[in-house]
Amino acid sequence: MKIKCIMSEIEQSISELKKLLNCNEYSLFSAYKSRIVGFSRLPPKLTVSVPSFITHKINKEQIYQQIGFLSASPINTEELGFTKDSLGAESSPPERSFIDEPQIISDISTEYSESDVIGVSCLSDDELWTCGLGSVMRLYNPRGDLVKSIKTKSGKLPCDIASTQSCELVYTDSDERTVKIVKNKTFKIKTVVRLRGWAPLYVCSTSSGDLLVVITNDDKKQVKVVRYSGSTEKQTIQYNDKGQPLYSSDDYLKHISENKNLDICVSDHAACAVVVVNQAGKLRFTYTGPPSTTKGSFGPVGITTDSQGRILTADLFNDRIHILDQDGQFLRYIDYRHLRAPWCLCVDTKDNLIVTEFKRSKIKKIKYYM
Repeated sequence: MKIKCIMSEIEQSISELKKLLNCNEYSLFSAYKSRIVGFSRLPPKLTVSVPSFITHKINKEQIYQQIGFLSASPINTEELGFTKDSLGAESSPPERSFIDEPQIISDISTEYSESDVIGVSCLSDDELWTCGLGSVMRLYNPRGDLVKSIKTKSGKLPCDIASTQSCELVYTDSDERTVKIVKNKTFKIKTVVRLRGWAPLYVCSTSSGDLLVVITNDDKKQVKVVRYSGSTEKQTIQYNDKGQPLYSSDDYLKHISENKNLDICVSDHAACAVVVVNQAGKLRFTYTGPPSTTKGSFGPVGITTDSQGRILTADLFNDRIHILDQDGQFLRYIDYRHLRAPWCLCVDTKDNLIVTEFKRSKIKKIKYYM
């Protein structure tokens, strides 16, 4: 505003000077006073500061009264009942209850001698793969009829066997340090894992199609679980968060199974414990028997899991099978009235338990759910 006023004065002075130049009147010249000194002074400098915002405490009640507010909206849940067809995947099975007294529903005779220790794996509800102390692996139907026999490629006994999602047989050959797959239908044997300095012991196939293999090094001082996708090593599980070994190194007996929640369950016979880690390999819990169990009196060997996420492990020392929930809480026994020195376990799709016994040639199928 000041600048506009100054400019206006300058224009007025120039106009007056032009009039003087164009006239001859002495009186106008004598009356003229120069204003140059006034124009030589610049206008004062203006300093503008940023205004500050002063807050006041908000009165919420006053705002509610003046504006109003949104009320909470109730949330209702609804069971949608998705099926396998609608989701393209297996839906969770309904909760099942134990029967009061487990029942032996069949005894399957095999061609193994009484001195054989038999391993077993369910290929389907209708067929079982078995192995013993020899090099021959045998496939049986529920009636005990021999469907197929196949020898290990090395002629040595397999340490363990497992069935895959694609109905193929996997076995470990500790002498040859390999894990092999017997192809479905063709029964051709293919090596998928070959180790150096380590030997494979027990194996299981996961829901994703990976293999989990318990391996031990040559001096028998280290044991770890390794996950393989085909021939590629994807994961190693060996130590807890404190850097201590998860598994004992005293013997070979470390059966393995994956639970439906993707936990990895290992029965560590030498440690008298079941060791369970999550999918990432972090220790979830160690089970050493019910609270009343005395130290060292629990002898876990075979281990499996069922559709309810329950963990079943054979207790060789006490002629019974322990059933735990997926958090390691003891639920019940299947005891000596049905078993004598249970060894290897698996379950079929109906949650029937398949059990072999130490130095016995028969395989038992036990019903324990309603």
